[in-house]
Amino acid sequence: MRHIVKLVLILGILGGIGLVAYAYVGDLSPERTQVTRPVVLDDG
Repeated sequence: MRHIVKLVLILGILGGIGLVAYAYVGDLSPERTQVTRPVVLDDG
């Protein structure tokens, strides 16, 4: 039972480190593009 708990803790720590590394190294920024659209106003 001790081995299973130890394995789960090690996997959790490695997963946390991997998540933090991906957040810093991975490109998570959105792609920016300029959008120009005409606006029709009702003079009504």
